[in-house]
Amino acid sequence: MAIGQRPGDLPDLDVAAVATPAAGEVELSVLRGPRDDWVVDIDDLVHTVWQASDHSDRVGMRLSGRAPGLRHRDEDRQLPSEGLVRGSIQVPPNGEPVIFLADHPLTGGYPVVAVLVDEDTDVAAQIRPGQSVRLHWGRQ
Repeated sequence: MAIGQRPGDLPDLDVAAVATPAAGEVELSVLRGPRDDWVVDIDDLVHTVWQASDHSDRVGMRLSGRAPGLRHRDEDRQLPSEGLVRGSIQVPPNGEPVIFLADHPLTGGYPVVAVLVDEDTDVAAQIRPGQSVRLHWGRQ
């Protein structure tokens, strides 16, 4: 059964066009989060060159790297779950941050120490496993 006339000469697309993901090291701008005082030295977040882990998906991108300052000040302290925004950066006890993306959950009891600036959240979603990531403090 016909639905109607074809609306014109628009090309048929299987997927929406997106920009080619950046190659090499990716820089993302972050702002301090509501729980930045829960870690020993929040500046280790921006002084470390991170690697995007292969344990990443639409929920979040795990960063791998060594940043002793992201150790929790009180390792027995936990937060009740709380809402967060896309681009939130949570630090679990192992000190390896997770950047929450499109399908993010609640916090799960770990502190959100920083948040990506809005324009960098889509860039973060295109980072490929193994790619280097450098964070830097943005302006509030």
